[in-house]
Amino acid sequence: MQAPPPWKLKGNGYIFLYHFPKSFVKKLGFLADYQADRFNGDFVGTVMLVDYATSDVGPYHELLFVPGRLNFDKKKIFSISKIYVSSQESVENGIANWGIPKELADFRISKLSEKEEVVEVMIAGKTFFKVHLHKRSFKFPITTKFFPLKLAQKLGNDLLITNSPAKGKASFTKLLNIEVDSSYFPPISQLKPLSILAVSDFEMEFPHPEITSKYF
Repeated sequence: MQAPPPWKLKGNGYIFLYHFPKSFVKKLGFLADYQADRFNGDFVGTVMLVDYATSDVGPYHELLFVPGRLNFDKKKIFSISKIYVSSQESVENGIANWGIPKELADFRISKLSEKEEVVEVMIAGKTFFKVHLHKRSFKFPITTKFFPLKLAQKLGNDLLITNSPAKGKASFTKLLNIEVDSSYFPPISQLKPLSILAVSDFEMEFPHPEITSKYF
């Protein structure tokens, strides 16, 4: 199934904010060569756990790691180094449309209450990421208008830069437990997050990327 951009997506998710040590990212961040050469650890990075209720390829789940910003000429832009999704259509189109290196995994969500849940991510029945989270009650608006979400990825020899506007409602979230297998995903269980936000009823767009041919 081919689904060219733009995509419009809606759903819920979690944003984990970290300042990842440079040594952690270089050793455990699953950086591609072009990312390793450009990463300097100067800014916050993130882990995102997302439940897309609607998208141009149907609903799917997602777990991704953004180590921080990379240097591209005089610009500093975020980049995804590890990402799993729950549908093959999302894998194929994510790579073809935006150079996002998606891999296929299974997701299991155990809702313990209205505010508390456990999320597991698995490959071949083996759980490599498990997190237990508790959402606070107070919600506030959040938008990329004040904090643009721009991604730079490599596809072949081309550089693809995508600016993805999004908005939703956020609430602070408490991390109760986390387990990560470093063979599959950066072991963020070794680190303390700066903050975790639960984002509900978000709307997001993935437009056509800006393509610089033969950049690499």
